[in-house]
Amino acid sequence: MTNLRRPLRLNVGFLIKSPIGTRRDFNFDYEKMRFEEDLTVVNFTGTACFDRTQQGLLLQGKFGAAADLECVRCLETFSQPLNWSFSDLYAFDKRNITDSGLLVPEDAQIDLEPLLREYALLEFPISPVCKPDCKGLCPVCGENLNQTTCGHRPEPDSPFAALKDLLK
Repeated sequence: MTNLRRPLRLNVGFLIKSPIGTRRDFNFDYEKMRFEEDLTVVNFTGTACFDRTQQGLLLQGKFGAAADLECVRCLETFSQPLNWSFSDLYAFDKRNITDSGLLVPEDAQIDLEPLLREYALLEFPISPVCKPDCKGLCPVCGENLNQTTCGHRPEPDSPFAALKDLLK
């Protein structure tokens, strides 16, 4: 059962006492999801699947959402789809802890928000572009070249362009 105020906080207490091999899926489908103060996504969907193992609870997650980003070429806001999947172990004790450092909390309430936030941020492109053929902004007047042609000729991108001044 999920907490309505904190939908990514899951009670997994029943899994701790279950036999090895017990599995439970938690499905998510939210129109809008906010991760801390700096990340808001829309159309958030996914599944968190917990398997009871001898060492802990193995989490396999598959999620998708969309985030509004700003194109680095034309500076227009666009919707970027994000899809990520992962596997992590919530260990029962420190002897079985993995590199991720996740432990099953004493109250058996696992909060997926920090983990999902990290994986979602990894899906953000370093230089987001609204479309592959985005023309960007005119370097002279700043017009969006996807919407209009301003008449300015673009400077050549050749590394030898500076040499043309020597011919004068």
